[in-house]
Amino acid sequence: MVKLQENKSTISDSEWEVMRIIWTLEPVSSTKTIQELQAKKDWSESTIKTLLRRLVKKDLLHTTKEGRHFIYSANVNQTQVMTEAAEELLNRMCDMHKGEVLLQLIANSPISKSDLSKIKGFIDTKEKDAPVMVPCNCLPGNEKMC
Repeated sequence: MVKLQENKSTISDSEWEVMRIIWTLEPVSSTKTIQELQAKKDWSESTIKTLLRRLVKKDLLHTTKEGRHFIYSANVNQTQVMTEAAEELLNRMCDMHKGEVLLQLIANSPISKSDLSKIKGFIDTKEKDAPVMVPCNCLPGNEKMC
């Protein structure tokens, strides 16, 4: 589950699937959304419509009616939601080991040359003020325990 800004709710794994379709195709009709999701998942039309309604109720999607179809657009930025999800996960981890986790994520993720170039530039900047070692934050007063 992803915790969004205070005025938003959480996004379940199923809702993530819906949002990914919306972000990719928006604005997109309910019919097209249902087609795409049924090609990926073994979900009924009513299940997908329920997920769409939940996302509208959470104010994560905007809907307009065009004829017999509902058209959906996202009210939240995909990159921001992904960043919040990653930060939520990292906040549960030991500070001392986050660098190792980030290295593994970079190693295991498809990343464009453009993004790698940006990462290199950011690392160069961040390195200037980086500590020699990041202390453990798992037990107060025991910064070297991990």
